[in-house]
Amino acid sequence: MNNFSETQRFRQWWLWAILIGVNIASMVSVYISWSANKYAMPISVIIGTMAFPLLIIPLFLLFRLDTTVDDSGVSYRFFPIHFNPVQMNWDEIDKAYVREYRPIVEYGGWGIRYSFGNGKAFNMAGNMGLQLVLKNGKKILIGTQEPERINETLRLLIRSGKITNAIIQPPVS
Repeated sequence: MNNFSETQRFRQWWLWAILIGVNIASMVSVYISWSANKYAMPISVIIGTMAFPLLIIPLFLLFRLDTTVDDSGVSYRFFPIHFNPVQMNWDEIDKAYVREYRPIVEYGGWGIRYSFGNGKAFNMAGNMGLQLVLKNGKKILIGTQEPERINETLRLLIRSGKITNAIIQPPVS
């Protein structure tokens, strides 16, 4: 079969260090404030201040980007934002190609991003993505850790006559 499927998660060590550091700093600051005020801080403030950072870590553990490229088109799902995959059929896509991009400069970082000149980006890590230019002019970049596999899938789909609007980029060295 001519298909590509990939699931990505946030795995950057520095992201997890920041999240854990914020949690620790939050807990320490609540403890210091609580003990300095002779335990006069309302329990609701303590729970609220500590619960929010503790809920962020499970949320980041839930985040994942699922991408599929096959005969019917390209689909992606940034869970838990999208519960169902967003499907774009090949007849909606003007161009599809893998490209190197600069996440911070072009989109302001990772996650779900929007740039006025570059369109939407859905990325978890790295600097390679599947660039889609839709026939309505919109641009969507879907990050990937496996650019060679996407290129190979596009190559197979072109050879089989399923698509004609993909551009195969040379591998990035």
